[in-house]
Formats: sequence, structure tokens, C-alpha cells
Amino acid sequence: MSRAVVFDLDDTLVDTRTAFAAAIDAATRLLDPDLTPERSAVALASWRQDLGGHYRAYTRGTVGYWEQREARLREIGRALGLPGLGADDVEAWNEAFDLAFAGAWAPFPDARPTVDRLREAGYEIGVVTNAQTRVQELKLAATGLDDLPLLVTMDTFGVGKPAPEVFLEACRRLGVEPGETTYVGDELDTDARGAMNAGLRGMWLARPGRRRGGHHDEDPEGARASGVAVLTSLTELPDLLGAL
Repeated sequence: MSRAVVFDLDDTLVDTRTAFAAAIDAATRLLDPDLTPERSAVALASWRQDLGGHYRAYTRGTVGYWEQREARLREIGRALGLPGLGADDVEAWNEAFDLAFAGAWAPFPDARPTVDRLREAGYEIGVVTNAQTRVQELKLAATGLDDLPLLVTMDTFGVGKPAPEVFLEACRRLGVEPGETTYVGDELDTDARGAMNAGLRGMWLARPGRRRGGHHDEDPEGARASGVAVLTSLTELPDLLGAL
């Protein structure tokens, strides 16, 4: 029986895809002033699919944060057929991206009601994220979720999910055993399967229309066959937990 629920933050509690869309459009328009909605969508898909695995390499501790950011920007440039980008282009793009990204943070409508319902039922609640502490603290505050403890970030160990120590440290900080803890996130392999490999119960939040595509594992039937519960909304979570 679960005593605690740990959430991923981006695209689980916070609508980061929409914020990414705003940031990518604003920043890429500096390099391509005639950017069309169709080309902006191509840029967003390149960023989210990350076919070069640059963000994944960052979460494994093999490349730096800004190194992966520049690599992903250059992939966008190639996808859009833009000319070679200089250091000034990269700096301007990063500044515009960060400003627009922070301005577009918003929680999913089901985030706060679900958290409140779980707390009322007596569950310990926390957040684990594959991003930097300061950015995620600001994001939680901006979205009205700063009452949730930020348990583990990329700054804790220098690596992120699906490393088992990330999930185990979250349990330790909440004072619960892995077997008493449910983890909910929007990435099947990184979140749900990573949690299960660490001894937690893994749940995949597969919101309709939110899949990244590319190399990401996003097969609901395969997930269920491996023991992962699949949700389409956080509103399903309290009843599902109560039925366990």
C-alpha cells in the first residue's frame, strides 16, 4: 500500500510543453524573422524529440547543461535550414528562450486538485525533477505549487532519473520505503520504469496529444504489460491508489 506519492514536475504538474512552444517560437524568431507557425512547430518537435539524446546525456552526467542546450539549438537550425549559428546567435537565443519560457509557466488544471485530495487522504507528497534546483523552485512558485517539497534535482547527485539513487533519495527524504511509494511522471522509460527499477510503483501519465515521438518509448500496451499503470489525467490517480 502506498504511503507517499512523488511527482515529476515538467509535463506532469506543469504544462511545460506549452511553455517550450512559446520559448522556442520567441527565441527562434530572432534567427528566422519570417518564422511561420509550421516552421515553429518543426522547431518545437526537434527540441522535444531531442533525437541526438543531448538532454539525456546531460541527465546521465556526461555533458554540461549549456553544452546540451547549444547542441539542441543547432539541431533546430539544421531542421529549419538556417545558416551556421555564431556564438552571439546562441547567446541571444538562450536569453530570449529563458525569458519567454519563464513567462509561460502554468500548472495543469488537474495538478492542484489532485495534490490536495491526496494530502487530505494522508499521503506524503514530493517532487523529483531532472532539472536544476533554482529553475524548478522558481517554476513551483510561479505556478502556485511551492508548498510541494522539491526532493531531488539534477544538482543533488549530478545525474537524474532513471538512476535508482534519485528515486531512493526521494523516499529517504520523505521517510518512506520504496515499496510504499508511487512515482508519477510523463516519460515511460525515465519516470515509470525508472521508478519500478528502484523498487517504487511506477505510473505513466500519458496525457492525450502530449507525446514527444522520436526515440521515446510511448507504447501504452507495452507499459501495462510490464506492470506500469497508465493514466491520462491526474484526476484518475487518487481512485487508482485507493484501489491498490
